[in-house]
Amino acid sequence: MRPSPRLVAALAVLPLALTACGGSGSSGTSAPPSVADASADDRAVKGGGTLNVALNADPDALDPSSSTTLVGREVFANMCEKLFDIDAESTLVPQLATALPDVSGDGKEVTIKLRQGVKFNDGTAFDAEAVKKSLDRHRTWEKSSRQADLEAVEKVTVVDASTVKLTLKRAFTPLTAQLADRAGMIMSPKALDAGGDNFGAGPVCVGPFTFAGRTSGSQIVLERAADYYDAAKVRLDKIVYKIIVDPNVRAANLKSGDVQVADQLATTTVAGVQADPNLKVVSGGGLGYYGITINVGNAGGSTEKPGPVNTALAKSPQLREAFDLALDRDVINKTVYNGLYEADCFPVAKDSQFRDAGLQCPKRDLAKAKQLVQASGVPTPIPVTLTAPNDATNQRLAQVIQQMTKEAGFNVSVQTAEFVATLEQGKSGKFDAVLNGWSGRVDPDGNLTNLITTQGSNNYGGMSEPGIDDPIKEAAAATDVTERAALYAKAMQKAAEVRGVLYLYHNKYYLGMHKTVAGVQYFKDGLPRFVSAGFAA
Repeated sequence: MRPSPRLVAALAVLPLALTACGGSGSSGTSAPPSVADASADDRAVKGGGTLNVALNADPDALDPSSSTTLVGREVFANMCEKLFDIDAESTLVPQLATALPDVSGDGKEVTIKLRQGVKFNDGTAFDAEAVKKSLDRHRTWEKSSRQADLEAVEKVTVVDASTVKLTLKRAFTPLTAQLADRAGMIMSPKALDAGGDNFGAGPVCVGPFTFAGRTSGSQIVLERAADYYDAAKVRLDKIVYKIIVDPNVRAANLKSGDVQVADQLATTTVAGVQADPNLKVVSGGGLGYYGITINVGNAGGSTEKPGPVNTALAKSPQLREAFDLALDRDVINKTVYNGLYEADCFPVAKDSQFRDAGLQCPKRDLAKAKQLVQASGVPTPIPVTLTAPNDATNQRLAQVIQQMTKEAGFNVSVQTAEFVATLEQGKSGKFDAVLNGWSGRVDPDGNLTNLITTQGSNNYGGMSEPGIDDPIKEAAAATDVTERAALYAKAMQKAAEVRGVLYLYHNKYYLGMHKTVAGVQYFKDGLPRFVSAGFAA
């Protein structure tokens, strides 16, 4: 259904109009610029040099156990290797392991063979004891954010110096995918003993680069690791991550040459970077999502027992449906993001092997939305407070949502806050509706469990439905892809009926680079890998 003329007119007068930088200066509703999906550059790379990389935010502590930020994962990608990783096709592959795990018939014993002759960046030997020490810290440390990732693991046993065995409480197929992220990062036991809870101030792992220093809010410096097992592949001497929050300043620094790589380009700056003959843009990501979380049962905290929430949206599934039907995801994508994201209403990417083809999104239906509002008997305009991060793009998104839902009878008041503050509001349940997202995982369990299941720490909406919980749990125990996809579809369809989260799109990530930079790998997880990167010979 096309947006109404009144809606188009309303959007046209909103502030912060998105105009493509450079070129014709066409508006955000024009055709998006073409961006390559290239994940690697195989040009010859000369040795040496410093690569300056602009990050869009300052990471939290560089401790794999406690870290929760995407930008932190970007830094880890080049200094903290994992037991497993993903490749350009999003296939799970061994990294510090030598092969994918050997799983027992009942799925409860997982044996992992490890690389031999490997050293941590402080010269300490990498072996099964070190793996056990890190995994046990991830699982049991009170400050660890990996406890939920490894909740299925009952114990870790050293079989021999190059073999560990994980005994599980239940069969858990997504385990390998969890070990391909921070839960599978192995830390130097020597550094853990020395640093304790403050390991993140001087992190030591196995990786192509080693931590050299950090100035809070300014930069993080990594240097080539002398003890890396594949050191011949590494070309750069140093990586300097510079914290540049403002997207326009980030793009300007790329154009001026102050940085040679800029992460997460704002969609409003992509065309301008492409127009520069010295620069190029490649895309990655797509596993994550962004949307509107509606508080339907988070009365006292996301990990607490759900309870009643006294708002119109919380009390009425019909009003949540009306709110949903008032949204036009395609218009949101074009108006706010220059058409560079992928509109969707489910949390698993459309091209995932676990995405059932039967999951389809409804088009905007303003007439039905109005009918549902009228049938509810709730006096209009119905008040809704929408909490949004205080950056320009999120404010723009909030304004578009405000205008769209107004036509259906809602009065959305936008409340802005620092990004971290919005997360705290989400966890505590002190919100009506909030804009937030998830960076995404290759296995769909990572986009569902803990996010929409009962008392999950990131289940900000407080959803609690057996029709969601049970299929997700069953899917985690299954091994057949088709069976898992059908179970996830069942859970996602139920979640779509509850509408604790109104998913809006899958966000692609855009990496700007100087054309002299080569060998950067950029996959669906949106983490630039510089292990073989450098300056073209």
